[in-house]
Amino acid sequence: MSRQRVQPLEVTLLASVFVVAACGLVYELAAGALASYLLGDSVLQFSTVIGSYLFAMGVGSWMSRFFDRQLPAHFLRIELLVALAGGFLPALLFMAHAYAPGAFRALLYGMVGVVGILVGLEIPLVMRILKREVALKNLVSQVLTFDYLGALAVSVAFPIVLVPHLGLIRTGLLFGVLNAAVAVWALWVFRFELRRFAAHAVACGLTLALLAAGFVQADAVTSLAEDKFYQDRIVLAATSPYQRVVVTQGRTGAKLFLNGNLQFAERDEYRYHEALVHPAMAAFGAPRRVAVLGGGDGMAVREILKYPSVESITLVELDPNMTRLFAQDPAMVRLNGGSLSSPQLTIVNTDAFQWLQHGTDSFDVIIVDFPDPTNFSIGKLYTNSFYALLAERLSASGYAVIQTTSPLVARQSYWTVATTIESVGLTATPYHANVPSFGEWGYLLASRRPWHMPTALPEGLRFLTPQTLPLLFDFPKDMARVPAEVNRLSNQVLVTTYEQEWGKVLP
Repeated sequence: MSRQRVQPLEVTLLASVFVVAACGLVYELAAGALASYLLGDSVLQFSTVIGSYLFAMGVGSWMSRFFDRQLPAHFLRIELLVALAGGFLPALLFMAHAYAPGAFRALLYGMVGVVGILVGLEIPLVMRILKREVALKNLVSQVLTFDYLGALAVSVAFPIVLVPHLGLIRTGLLFGVLNAAVAVWALWVFRFELRRFAAHAVACGLTLALLAAGFVQADAVTSLAEDKFYQDRIVLAATSPYQRVVVTQGRTGAKLFLNGNLQFAERDEYRYHEALVHPAMAAFGAPRRVAVLGGGDGMAVREILKYPSVESITLVELDPNMTRLFAQDPAMVRLNGGSLSSPQLTIVNTDAFQWLQHGTDSFDVIIVDFPDPTNFSIGKLYTNSFYALLAERLSASGYAVIQTTSPLVARQSYWTVATTIESVGLTATPYHANVPSFGEWGYLLASRRPWHMPTALPEGLRFLTPQTLPLLFDFPKDMARVPAEVNRLSNQVLVTTYEQEWGKVLP
């Protein structure tokens, strides 16, 4: 009979374990995702954040031995502290990055440490409370089961549901509310054990009110931080499972940022995209089948459509949010000339590496327009494994062109890509163009046959002419070739080299 009387308390305590485990993992993932977005190199950021968080949890577990009396009261207070620290973690980090970038790392690891210690205190206290009701034989297995189930639920929901639909700031605040709800539950269940019930009730109420206010004002907080960071007025902003997409509008026109990195500026994007597309397209002669890997903004497709011979274009873009934005928003459609609505175009929203692996079609020209290799997930698209797959999809007389960072700022990185292309049996033909928003920017043509200078270009270009095109293939001494390693999946030296070279010029 006594076992049945305590069963409801046991069940609700185990349910709270599920919630606190889910909340703790959300805060960890949010910190890792933010560090990856804002600092780059996702492997390094997630590794250091997770390592710091787990260490802090260990410290919290060790500290739990010093809590001897009034365990329900301690548990309630810790839940409220976790709710506030973890719930506001994304918002505070966003604001720090915008207004005090020099303090971002210190705040990141400071908050990760605080939240980790508090989360490390939670489970030991719950176990000691449950120990009064549950036999030790079943206690550990039950607590750990619910702990792992909570972690599983969040690890699936975080990238698929939470971030795409709520964003990082609202996700943090939502789970802060859940932590506070556990505190309210503890307030009710242990109301006869708590010595200062009224004070605890007021603390619960204030915590929930702060979190709710933050949730309602999340968009304002995001806008405040991003307006400061981007300077120009933000006209479009969206978060997908893959990236943060922001479009700004200023005196010089629109700009596209992915995870805070500039992708194009309206005032000079024509220079970048004409240089990217036309040396390969015009040299082929009359290309019929063309593929674009990346380039979800449709600018490269706009340039390809200037060739009447083109029968089909396949655009492979990982993020459907990008292609949707640039196909439907009137301002973006104006920039790409409505290219994403062309009847010749087929849009495939998938990973380009997998698309190359599983496809069989060949193409006369392949345009590779990926972001720079700031992390290992993008770096794999610059490896010899990727270029070997690319070669298989290129027709015998076809050309591929790869945007390849700055040969002036990141000279070693640029020639690493050239060496990597050559390692799979393709000829790498280097060239560059001046794009004011980026500076001196590099490209590489990859082919089985030698590349020949075209004698004609489509009409209506704003940058390239048959007379100026040869200048792009002239490399001055400070951009001339240097020895470089092959970038492989197993080492990805390019990511490290790129970070070192750009780190010397970026704040």
